[in-house]
Amino acid sequence: MANAWAGEKVQQTMTSALRKVLIVDDDATIRAMVTEYLGERGFQVTAVADSRGMSEALGSHSVDLVLLDLKLPDEDGMNLIRVLRVSSGVPIIVLSGHRREEVDRVVGLELGADDYLIKPFSLGELAARIGAVLRRADASVVRAGGGSEPDRPSGYRFAGWQLEMRQRRLLSPAGETVPLTKGEFNLLTAFLRAPRRVLSREQLLTASRVHDDEVFDRSIDVQILRLRRKLETDPSQPALIRTERGVGYALAVGVDTL
Repeated sequence: MANAWAGEKVQQTMTSALRKVLIVDDDATIRAMVTEYLGERGFQVTAVADSRGMSEALGSHSVDLVLLDLKLPDEDGMNLIRVLRVSSGVPIIVLSGHRREEVDRVVGLELGADDYLIKPFSLGELAARIGAVLRRADASVVRAGGGSEPDRPSGYRFAGWQLEMRQRRLLSPAGETVPLTKGEFNLLTAFLRAPRRVLSREQLLTASRVHDDEVFDRSIDVQILRLRRKLETDPSQPALIRTERGVGYALAVGVDTL
């Protein structure tokens, strides 16, 4: 029993070491409670009450994970998820006091949140979820690069577009940032790792899952349509993502790694 406890403490220390967590919640009691709890476990914590504080914190230092309350006094948390996803791939755990609003949970995850916790929550569960999200984020960067730290690409270029992996940012040929949901980012990455290869719907569905084994949009065709609307000049006549009838889809252009 002692060995199991010791192993758990080592795992927790490895997860929290030098990790910076930003709490965005207008409830001062929750901010103080979570700050103290995570601080005791080795996290570096910044706590703010609103979107302005969030912007200032993100502008002043790097952050490894954001705990974001959906109901803030100055802005809807859903909008803040969109803002974060335009400029950053930082993991997000949504906090909400609305147990029955399942649609918020689904929409939040589709917009790019990594997990969802309903108030009141256990501090132990919060720490466990933070650790799990951080480990998944670390593992996904390695998987997306297709290899170990030294040799994985930092991004991809294709048909004038550029996908930056660490920032999870898509730049258009005009240099504009195009926001991607978590599922769209994973789907595009799957195409970029296998250019000019036909990928089956099953392969693409697996690649685009937004939350482990949970799939909130089970139609890969719908996700392809959404991605085409962002990439294609004319989505009705796609030139980048081609349909191979009865088989799947393929990225029809060459890809360079960064």
